[in-house]
Amino acid sequence: MTLREIPGTGVRVSRLGLGTVKFGRNQGVKYPRPFDLPTDAGIHRLLDAAREGGINFLDTAPAYGTSEERIGSILAERDEDWVLGTKAGEEFSGGASHFDFSPSGIRTSVERSLSRLRRERLDIVLLHSDGNDLTVLHQTGALETLRDLKLAGKIGALGISTKTVEGGQAAVALGADLVMATYNPWFRDEEPVLDAAVAARRGVFIKKALGSGWLGPEAGPSPLDQVRQAFDFIFAHPGTTAVVVGTTNPANLRLNCELASAAEARAAGRP
Repeated sequence: MTLREIPGTGVRVSRLGLGTVKFGRNQGVKYPRPFDLPTDAGIHRLLDAAREGGINFLDTAPAYGTSEERIGSILAERDEDWVLGTKAGEEFSGGASHFDFSPSGIRTSVERSLSRLRRERLDIVLLHSDGNDLTVLHQTGALETLRDLKLAGKIGALGISTKTVEGGQAAVALGADLVMATYNPWFRDEEPVLDAAVAARRGVFIKKALGSGWLGPEAGPSPLDQVRQAFDFIFAHPGTTAVVVGTTNPANLRLNCELASAAEARAAGRP
């Protein structure tokens, strides 16, 4: 699997990243089936499969329950270099999400993530939007605070995980290094965000590439066909920097790596 730089940041990520919601949270999620949190041994097996498949990038967040703490502890036992992306603005505790986009809240969140992940520098930090993208970007000072933290050497690349087209476009216009947007064959509404990122030379992480496990009803006769179609569709857009997909099943992760690598090769015209 190839690596791609988030433009202008020096941060290089595998075209497929491993989402880690399921490492630390199984309450208040929208997956089609309930699940147990993996054991530490299970996470080690999953990380083994990720490295074998060429993945170097883990996506986490304070909103993912104990995911950050578990990643920090487990990576301390492994002699590997991972690109870590986390978020700020949302925390999940007591069975509910709590949002704070104030400058002090963002600084506290970043410092807490540094401690949890046992890092002196976070490769990627995204604002975790509550859905009011434009308010978060224009009225809270959150993006400016991330810029200050980047200048202080605590962040490598910054941006926002958005929920609206207008928010994604505004983030690009405001100079965010990257945007995380929803995009798949069954949901194309946010394609203008990818187009804007291409024009401005910004990065894009794709979330919900496989519909959070629901896939699409008109995609094909089998889940495998749908996953293949999703990756082909997403990697065909030049704005796609990386696709973030979560799983706790090593076999599924290996298959995702194979399908994603094949799709990016086809998109690049490689045999």
